[in-house]
Amino acid sequence: QVQLAESGGGLVQAGGSLRLSCAASGRSFSINTMGWYRQAPGKQRELVALISSRGTINYADSVKGRFTISLDNAKNTVSLQMDSLKPEDTAVYYCNADVFVPAIGRWNYWGQGTQVTVSS
Repeated sequence: QVQLAESGGGLVQAGGSLRLSCAASGRSFSINTMGWYRQAPGKQRELVALISSRGTINYADSVKGRFTISLDNAKNTVSLQMDSLKPEDTAVYYCNADVFVPAIGRWNYWGQGTQVTVSS
């Protein structure tokens, strides 16, 4: 079993910045990818940014140039630096981890979600 602990989020004015972090913990696992998804009211959950343990990164077009994802492999922690925030970035942000657990295999975990609200 792997647990994801999210931190960060909150309320910020348009143009401001926020930083989200998510730490994965548990017994004997290795990370394939970690990332962030978001879900706005009435909309489907969408990918924001994804990073592999080898450093391969994917961003949604809507956040390219504004958001930066990073992964600390030693601490199993993924961070998302969000700059130049816009009201349309308002959503619940969910941490995701795709991991390999011995004797279980590949598994996917979700965090509880953290609210990000950007006021205009």
